[in-house]
Amino acid sequence: MITIKLTENRKPKPPADGLGFGQYFTDHMFLYDYSPEKGWHDARVVPYAPLQLDPASMVFHYGQELFEGLKAYRGVDGKVRLFRAIENVRRLNRSCSRLHIPELDEQKVMEAFNTLVKTDIDWVPEAPDCSLYLRPFVIATDPFLGVCASRTYKFIVILSPVGSYYTGGIAPTRIFIEESDVRAVRGGTGEAKVGGNYAATMRAQENAKLDGFAQVLWLDAIERKYIEEIGTSNAFFIIDGTVITPPLSGTILPGITRRSVIELLKSWGERVEERLISIDEVVTAVKEKRLSEAFASGTAAVISPVGSFHYKGSEVPVRDDVGPMARKLYDTLTGIQWGKVEDTFGWTAVVGG
Repeated sequence: MITIKLTENRKPKPPADGLGFGQYFTDHMFLYDYSPEKGWHDARVVPYAPLQLDPASMVFHYGQELFEGLKAYRGVDGKVRLFRAIENVRRLNRSCSRLHIPELDEQKVMEAFNTLVKTDIDWVPEAPDCSLYLRPFVIATDPFLGVCASRTYKFIVILSPVGSYYTGGIAPTRIFIEESDVRAVRGGTGEAKVGGNYAATMRAQENAKLDGFAQVLWLDAIERKYIEEIGTSNAFFIIDGTVITPPLSGTILPGITRRSVIELLKSWGERVEERLISIDEVVTAVKEKRLSEAFASGTAAVISPVGSFHYKGSEVPVRDDVGPMARKLYDTLTGIQWGKVEDTFGWTAVVGG
């Protein structure tokens, strides 16, 4: 049973045209505790407030933490929907397993999502292209300065109303191909959604932004030639009419939008290959005019088309407009999410329904 304690001090709602991403937070949050004696227990919705943690809590010292990200959408019919939320829960548990954190009951987490969103449902934006972002995360809380797994944990969910990722509409981006820093190696935590993966990208990402690039394309850590991810998103390339995306070999995140893209493409009869693809293959395909589109997929932007790559000091142009496949995927996915397109896959679930 989830207990609910409502706040006595409701926050003012920010204007829809100034939401940005991850800047505002709703009135309540979900908390869930773990101990070896009780397992996961004391599920509760409480007023949003700072956490009180011991300075020796192991999350601060050994990085035993993980998180997820998903959205709730207010549809054209006024109903609020979650998109493939059960897949986020399953991925969260895979991350738990990798970090030796006790897994959570899938249905209890789904109940937490629904209860919290329902409690703060007036925070789900009504403005076009806006949504409510859910950030579930787990942190290690034992106050102990020894390298071992924590015994106690907190599972927390917070909510943030967010605006459109594209303030000026979906448009091609410039991508810098990173050749020095790497984000993950096989056998590491690349396929888990953990903070360390993102911390490893900060230096290259910030340097690329200073030079006017939107994102960094990451190459594999061993041979430094095979494409892995674009920023924090999965990468897709259309070469000779075939859609190619790197395989899930343990170094990249198994994106839920990635999976949705592949399933959509196959339902449309498109050829899809999950295989190793090198940056040299992409550059050659551009020069030979065999690459028609490149784009990234992820929760925040859904589909982000690539306009050009910067590689070894040179610009590699892809296209200066949004390709037809990227546009079709974006319109279909967002259409399903906002209830504008029939969900024949059963990917959405109405909150409170």
